[in-house]
Amino acid sequence: MKAVVTVVGKDMVGILAKVSAICAENNVNVIEVSQSILQDMFCMIMMTDISNCSSDFGKFADSLTKLGESLGLSIHVMHEDIFNSMHRI
Repeated sequence: MKAVVTVVGKDMVGILAKVSAICAENNVNVIEVSQSILQDMFCMIMMTDISNCSSDFGKFADSLTKLGESLGLSIHVMHEDIFNSMHRI
């Protein structure tokens, strides 16, 4: 199973490291990362493998949301099936 993690907000040092650390703590493997900085805005999309997630998916998602709130970033985690359904026409 996979999940898509999106991060948007003002650029600062350590965003990728902090998001990746939470993934590692939950045994979530980062498969692909795409990131760019547009002026001072940081934008990142991560494809992750949640097959071996050591916690409940909801708790994993909540921990990233809370990280985003503490850093002033918008972090969303969406199961791949929901992501694909939302973007299929």
